[in-house]
Amino acid sequence: MDRAQIVHENFLRRVAEGDLPQGAGPSGPLQADLAVQLYRSGCLTRALDIVSRKMQAAGEGFYTIGSSGHEGMAAVAAALHPTDMAFLHYRDAAFQIERANQVPGQSIAWDMLLSFTCSSDDPISGGRHKVLGSKALNIPPQTSTIASHLPKAVGAAYSVGLAKRVMPEHRALPDDAIVMCSFGDASANHSTAQGAINTSCWTAYQKVPMPVLWVCEDNGIGISTKTPNGWIAANFAHKPDLAYFACDGLDIYDSFRVAREAAEYVRKRRKPAFLHIRTVRLYGHAGADVQTTYMPKAQVEADEANDPLLHTVRLLGEAGALDPAEALAIYRQTLERVERIRNEAVTRPRLKAASEVMASLIPPKRSNAPSNGPSTDARAAAFGSDLKAMESPQIMSRCINWALTDLMLEHREIALMGEDICAKGGVYGVTQKLGQRFGRARVIDTLLDEQSILGLAIGMAHNGFVPVPEIQFLAYLHNAEDQLRGEAATLPFFSGGQFTNPMVVRIAGLGYQKGFGGHFHNDNSFAVLRDIPGLILCCPSNGADAAKLLRECVRLAREEQRLVVFLEPIALYPMRDLHEPGDGLWLREYPDPSERIGFGDVSRHGDGIDLAIVSYANGMHLSLQAQKRLAEEGIAARVIDLHWLNPLPEAALLDAVGDAARVLVVDETRRTGGLAEALVTLLTERTDKPVARHTAEDSFIPTGPAYAATMPGIDSILAAARDLAGEAA
Repeated sequence: MDRAQIVHENFLRRVAEGDLPQGAGPSGPLQADLAVQLYRSGCLTRALDIVSRKMQAAGEGFYTIGSSGHEGMAAVAAALHPTDMAFLHYRDAAFQIERANQVPGQSIAWDMLLSFTCSSDDPISGGRHKVLGSKALNIPPQTSTIASHLPKAVGAAYSVGLAKRVMPEHRALPDDAIVMCSFGDASANHSTAQGAINTSCWTAYQKVPMPVLWVCEDNGIGISTKTPNGWIAANFAHKPDLAYFACDGLDIYDSFRVAREAAEYVRKRRKPAFLHIRTVRLYGHAGADVQTTYMPKAQVEADEANDPLLHTVRLLGEAGALDPAEALAIYRQTLERVERIRNEAVTRPRLKAASEVMASLIPPKRSNAPSNGPSTDARAAAFGSDLKAMESPQIMSRCINWALTDLMLEHREIALMGEDICAKGGVYGVTQKLGQRFGRARVIDTLLDEQSILGLAIGMAHNGFVPVPEIQFLAYLHNAEDQLRGEAATLPFFSGGQFTNPMVVRIAGLGYQKGFGGHFHNDNSFAVLRDIPGLILCCPSNGADAAKLLRECVRLAREEQRLVVFLEPIALYPMRDLHEPGDGLWLREYPDPSERIGFGDVSRHGDGIDLAIVSYANGMHLSLQAQKRLAEEGIAARVIDLHWLNPLPEAALLDAVGDAARVLVVDETRRTGGLAEALVTLLTERTDKPVARHTAEDSFIPTGPAYAATMPGIDSILAAARDLAGEAA
């Protein structure tokens, strides 16, 4: 007999015999009818866990990480409003079940069983994963997280106060909303959790509204690693600007009272609070987990003896709300009902084809995304003397600055966030004056934590904003990349497009900075971004194109709800010249605000038929130099600027290559894992032309005179072009 069956048999026997665990009596504001409802939610939680294991054994179900022992989370749900957004721990079935009781028209048992069986009828994930989540219940879906959902809870909480001042076109959270985020005691140790909670305190310390309720479900163990006794309280009970509350999750009366106090503290004071709720873990981590292989049997049995449902039966009896016989009948009836629903749920269709699985990778377009765009007077007031400067060619960084200004004037829901972007105007001056133009509410100086920056953006996008977060250097992205991979990109996938988080992530990166910074400030690896399904990666090479492409990236975010990364080549920010010092040929006039380069479009420079050079960013600057030198040698080349690095603009690229006899790919990323691998594959599969690649070496980038030694240079590009053209010198 497995532990789930043992817990079940123990419950039946102990309730029938009146052998109930001891504890404090019922007290607090929990009324009898709501107390019985919480018990029913707990019974349904338990029944779903039991049946999920039976479904797995029968080959009908595919998920057995249960919520048994955490039934007290139903009391937390009852203490909140259904308009409070909830980012849930994966053991929070009881929370979702109880919230479903607060919203008319729900069929929560049916919905969750469809999720267990991975049916395409599952109303949240469409059969892609067993997730907790519901659009109607204001619960964005979560998979098995290790604290990765905490940063976006900070962003969602911050957005509530900002929305009152900025008023985005549409928002999900009312003015009095709070954001609840739950997690386990083991996850509380993760750097992501520590960073997110620290960010909430850092923000509140500055008197900025931060209505977030952190809920730590402490069952004392993470899979097999015990949490030291007292560790959670020692870690969080005395943090600055974080109110600490503790309750016994085995006692629904205590849990409801304390959770309501914590929620009201957050709602009224608009400050973060930490609710530490004691729970137990029944059955082990998941269906395949045998606790007795790493825990003494006596400890397992002690936890089982503290079954929250047994405590609830005792409390309800002492309160006169429900006698044990009635409680036992409800438990049995719930199991029977879940079995009946299971028999129907397992007959529902499942996903089969790749196209079905991938249908929600790309979110649906917005049906209505109007422009709120600026008057001539508003534009003149924002730009001031810069309007006159627009009459002359400019460097890339200034063109990006002006494009951001125009976009923020046009769309009030755009907000920028990042390190040093407001007061300083960015490390390279790209965001200068934006703080003065739009205020600190929309140009947000963040603390130094990339996970928090991206989480802030994801959470704000949940409430109708179009965030434009900045990662100061590409190398800094790597410690926070999972916020894009595991949270932002998966949100539409696991919600059937019901939840989206559109944004444009600006990242300064790539190499060729002369004598500065080494590999932390010169990073030529963005393979991690190209590996994220649904993410769009864009990279300009000159100022005019940067402005046009940034506008298209914002359109993709606003109108098509896409996750976009705009990679800005640092070395080209100040670039002025192309062939000779002082020629000014890399400067560009700022294009009219109506001009864009469309998604999937490329640019072609020249019509030479001997050779097509395909490149982007710094490679474009070098390739155009090479084009001139090659022409002097009698080799007619065309140069193609990709613009879009993921997904590749395949059709436009092949059309631009056209009748060129040969193709050289100039790629400043590394030979292994670089962009050239995909480009050469495409060109080889789709054309019969000779194709070669010239890439960076598999190396980090050094500081000092050798800053460009590992990457393509003008001489090496010329040599590669001559070799391919059969004209090696």
